[in-house]
Amino acid sequence: MQDDVVVMVLAGGAGERLYPLTKERAKPAVYFGGPYRIIDFTLSNCINSGLRKVFIALQYKSLSLGRHIRMGWSVVADELGEFIEILSPQKRVGEHWYLGTADAVYQNLYSIVREDPRHLLVLSGDHVYKMDYSRMLKVHRDRGAAATIGVIEIPTEEAHRFGVMQVDAEDRLVGFLEKPKNLEPGGTVLASMGIYAFDMSYLKPALEADARRSTTHDFGKDIIPELVSRGSVVAYRFTDENKKESKYWRDIGTLDAYYAANMDLCQVNPEFNLYDPEWPLRTQQIQAPPAKFVFADEGRRCGQALDSIISAGCIISGSRIAGSILCPNVRVHSFCSVEQSILMPGVRVGRHAKIRRAIIDRDVFIPRGAVIGYHPEEDRERHTVTESGIVVVTTDDEPYVSKIEAAALANEQEFDRRGTSV
Repeated sequence: MQDDVVVMVLAGGAGERLYPLTKERAKPAVYFGGPYRIIDFTLSNCINSGLRKVFIALQYKSLSLGRHIRMGWSVVADELGEFIEILSPQKRVGEHWYLGTADAVYQNLYSIVREDPRHLLVLSGDHVYKMDYSRMLKVHRDRGAAATIGVIEIPTEEAHRFGVMQVDAEDRLVGFLEKPKNLEPGGTVLASMGIYAFDMSYLKPALEADARRSTTHDFGKDIIPELVSRGSVVAYRFTDENKKESKYWRDIGTLDAYYAANMDLCQVNPEFNLYDPEWPLRTQQIQAPPAKFVFADEGRRCGQALDSIISAGCIISGSRIAGSILCPNVRVHSFCSVEQSILMPGVRVGRHAKIRRAIIDRDVFIPRGAVIGYHPEEDRERHTVTESGIVVVTTDDEPYVSKIEAAALANEQEFDRRGTSV
């Protein structure tokens, strides 16, 4: 354990571009890859890096996230000075909530300083990647830096989405561009990953000075430029623990990006490896029985799943699942087809339903005969539909039986009476 380092995970983002998945939960609490939440990947990185003094700053719709941390991340030893502790907004320094990333840390300086760390590692709780932070901290110490920023090479065409670092031959920061536009295409730039290592002797006075000024109270826009003028700021190039040819770091900030990252996990050789025993990914392991696939009688196919991730507690009854992710405790009743979709925990799919290229939110009941993802105009009347045509269904929506399918469904009624649901 690295005793002179405290970690601050910023997990209060609203995740507006992931709406409606973030209507009732913070972005770091959104499910990913079956049983996981997005924040689990950052916290797993911390544990695997030997960092066991972790604060998590919550703010936006934090109930489910707080419950997940409390129930799933009691993996450290309090008697050894280790902790994974939730910090809710307390208005310790004024009457406002967190005004920016730097202000979120400033308002919690009291908790941080009590641990007397030499270094503070600030992380975002809404990215998916594998990283050994101890390597970055070693460079930070060896260089005697006031701050070290995790960076990753990206195409210039994507630079408008990120803060871009300008460095010299020794990777010292000499400039910063916030979401630059009109860069020459075909090249690469260094984008900030939202990962910062700070020497507390530099950070504490910088935060206190920033709090007295009228700024955006953001690390990239305000604190880093201040530290550049006062001491060395170093860029640390991302070292990936995912063991793939290309480096994997995803800011899954849109519904289409979220869907694509999940669907990649269903591939035979996905870009992101969930199954590496040398870099375990932890989460809350619910108490649920193994997944079950039932029924193979006359006229009813056996419950089956192809190229899919099926979590604990799921029951597939005489239906076909293909290229999909089922989170824990999903039930799919007979004669259904689910293709290239994400079904979150507790989803129930009634008989004869057809679902394709969809995200079904937690505890949604899909009624008997519903057809989702086949008729774009009808989908848009009832659900959120992304630019690429992904249908997002929440408990506020009205799943339906398409008029096109109603006649075919009626013809199955006689046969259907001979079976029973699971």
